[in-house]
Amino acid sequence: MAYEQHHMRLVNLLDDLLDLFKKDPEFDSFHLDGQTIILDDYLQVRPEREDEIRAAISSGKLRIGPFYILQDDFLISSESNVRNMLIGKKATDFWGQKVPLGYFPDTFGNMGQTPQLMKGAGLENVAFGRGVKPIGFDNQVLEQKTYSSQYSEMWWQGPDESEILGILFANWYSNGNEIPTEKDKAISFWTKKIADAEKFASTPHILMMNGGDHQPVQKDLSKAIRLANELFPEYEFIHSNWPTYLDAVRATLPEDLSKVSGELTSQETDGWYTLANTASSRVYLKQKNTLVERKLENIAEPLATLAYKISGQYPHEKLLYAWKILLQNHPHDSICGCSLDSVHREMMTRFEKAETVADYVLTDALETISKAIQPNGEHSFVVFNTSAYDKTGEAEVEVVLERKLFSEGLPVDLYRSLDAKVDQKFEVIDQTGQIVHAEISKAEVLFDYDLPKDRFRVPYMKRFVKVKLFLNKMPAFSWQTFQLVSTDRSQTKEKGMISGQEIENSFFKLTIEKNGTLSIFDKVQNCNLSNILEFEDTGDIGNEYIYFQPQHSKAILSSESEATLTVITDQPEIAQIEIKQNMMIPESADALLEKEQQEVLEFRYRKANRSKHLVPLEIKTIVTVRPDSRKIDFETTIDNQMTNHRIRVLFPSGLTTESHEADSIFEVVKRPNQVSEQWENPTNPQHQQAFVNIHNADYGLTIGNFGLNEYEILNSSVIALTLVRSVGELGDWGYFPTPEAQTQGRLKFTYSLEMHDAPESRYQTYKNAYASQIPFSSVQLRHHDNVSILPNNGKIVDISADTFATTALKRREADDRIVLRGYNMSDQAEIVHIVGAFKELNLLEEEQDDFSQDLKPYEIKTILVHEMNNSSAQEEKQ
Repeated sequence: MAYEQHHMRLVNLLDDLLDLFKKDPEFDSFHLDGQTIILDDYLQVRPEREDEIRAAISSGKLRIGPFYILQDDFLISSESNVRNMLIGKKATDFWGQKVPLGYFPDTFGNMGQTPQLMKGAGLENVAFGRGVKPIGFDNQVLEQKTYSSQYSEMWWQGPDESEILGILFANWYSNGNEIPTEKDKAISFWTKKIADAEKFASTPHILMMNGGDHQPVQKDLSKAIRLANELFPEYEFIHSNWPTYLDAVRATLPEDLSKVSGELTSQETDGWYTLANTASSRVYLKQKNTLVERKLENIAEPLATLAYKISGQYPHEKLLYAWKILLQNHPHDSICGCSLDSVHREMMTRFEKAETVADYVLTDALETISKAIQPNGEHSFVVFNTSAYDKTGEAEVEVVLERKLFSEGLPVDLYRSLDAKVDQKFEVIDQTGQIVHAEISKAEVLFDYDLPKDRFRVPYMKRFVKVKLFLNKMPAFSWQTFQLVSTDRSQTKEKGMISGQEIENSFFKLTIEKNGTLSIFDKVQNCNLSNILEFEDTGDIGNEYIYFQPQHSKAILSSESEATLTVITDQPEIAQIEIKQNMMIPESADALLEKEQQEVLEFRYRKANRSKHLVPLEIKTIVTVRPDSRKIDFETTIDNQMTNHRIRVLFPSGLTTESHEADSIFEVVKRPNQVSEQWENPTNPQHQQAFVNIHNADYGLTIGNFGLNEYEILNSSVIALTLVRSVGELGDWGYFPTPEAQTQGRLKFTYSLEMHDAPESRYQTYKNAYASQIPFSSVQLRHHDNVSILPNNGKIVDISADTFATTALKRREADDRIVLRGYNMSDQAEIVHIVGAFKELNLLEEEQDDFSQDLKPYEIKTILVHEMNNSSAQEEKQ
């Protein structure tokens, strides 16, 4: 059902609730699913009932928060999880009291750092529906001999040893749904429901949740409860609320309560309904989400933080607006890509809106900063590394050589006068006069315009060049000024890194084999990797939730055919070769699949196979190598016109290990390579954010990615990275066709491989994977009469720590002070040095203790930081 249809049903629900609160004094309260966005949605249509909403919240009839939305915690960034809590707090502060409960009724697995995150937001309790007990098709509860917890109540401990009370919806979050008001039906209903719940309850307080997805309120609930009390006098039935229930449960907890640890991802189930394959459904959503998160978190906010030093203004409201739009795409049925096509089309519009606001904020910040740095030459420009790590790569900069305003003549004449100018030779120098390696295009002429804040638009023609600057280990959170200068020097072509089918730098020799796979000789470790970059195509007759390969079908591999190679560029600073491969794969599933879908036959029992008609799939991959890096970058492009299949790229590590690591939410999580005894699913898909790593005591590989959130470890050795999964149905309680989930069309995927030595060196590869997701930013400087506030080179903040991963650099809404947040990637204590750090905050950015450089294993730190003194001509604003 489309969003607005559900929106109207939501309006009906709240209308009914407000009326019911007046008519039925026995109706205790209604829990708004842990969210506050519902209030915004309702008041869009019913603004005249705002006072009634406020009164209902104040009286405890309407229970809200603590979050803004019900997110999928694995598929959104660490910061998105925190911003959900921050925006939820802002809303509950506005409306009234929040429910003191972390609420995750239907997230598809639960992040391991949930206990630390909840405690950091002042929450000691959490309720969740998945991850401990097995939940089957259509959410039926499956029987199992052993569980992590014998009770529906348990202590949940995070990797940092934070501990909270966990409440599992052991009989699902709608186990008290549609309670009968007729005697015979009520007896039958309660006899079964009570028995089911008592099997798992550790206290006399049995939890029944009245309601479900998209369901109206039960208006005769009070009558149903009165009848239950008459029929079962040995029990007391109470229409309660979460705060009262939690107090009662905590007062009667037994001493033998179990403890669960870390991630809750249903490892003790048969593996079919973990729903982890939603990490690869509609991959375009994940890629766009990563792009917008990076722009907001890692570019717009750090640049705006620096720009505040000049303007004294920080765009809190604009950023909040963008964050709210982005978070509206983060509910588990949204970002997971497991809804109807119409729902996901609206998501793309929201992504575009949030990205546009981020672009506005970062562009505005760059313009402000550009007026605070005095250019040293005619064509000066500044490059920013807004990532928290030293960054190697290419900064792409447009340098305007000359502008002619429309006020100076007719546009066509202005264009021709600029276009007639003779091309000059240029080179780039840094502030010391040293030449910096760069590619500089021929000059072009195009129309452009400025939109000043204090006057009408200014159109002009511009003559410009495009500069690609090769930067090596540019410091974290820093900026550097460069100049484009005229030169008479002839550029001599230096020897590159490519020889035939080989690319060689100081760390490795990479050979592209005839079948398109890579063989890599690691000079540091004196070892070889082979069959790297093999593409695998398999059929998929599952759904948006779950991958299912047709029975008796085999994988098709790119290594079964020859590849063609094209050299893109070969310079001392960068080498790129394009590998082109053609795979013949089935165009679709066979005709039986559509019939089985219409029958609503569960995917596990389908007999459909792949079509016998094969069509070519062209795979183009650009391999990029830099001279002083062990990281190899890949950009793969396909035109996917096939359906019901999955494409992965394989990275054999040559290592056989028991576990591996992956980037998760505020955690580099260690996961087993082997499944439990109960696991029946032949696959074991996993979530990731920026990377996955496999290593032993001597050697390891890190595979980075951009918006590719699913991987699998095969044979305890091979990292399989999912590029795209094409399916045609939603896959929940009926048959809902989703042709757009086939993800057809031109697709581009970016990912990387980096080798490392001893285990402790893997953390640098993790930082490199993070930095790769964040492009350089740049702005051209113009001569001005302003006092120079910033030097030509500087840092926003200065951090030093081996295993500290930064997730945010922003300003606090309360006082505009700098907030820096991050976490310890390792299970070892660390010392973190942050210049100007003076106060620790909780996750709601409330002041706690004085700053401590000690970083505990897996600890999340939020820190208040003094301004760095980057002044060049005047004292910093305090």
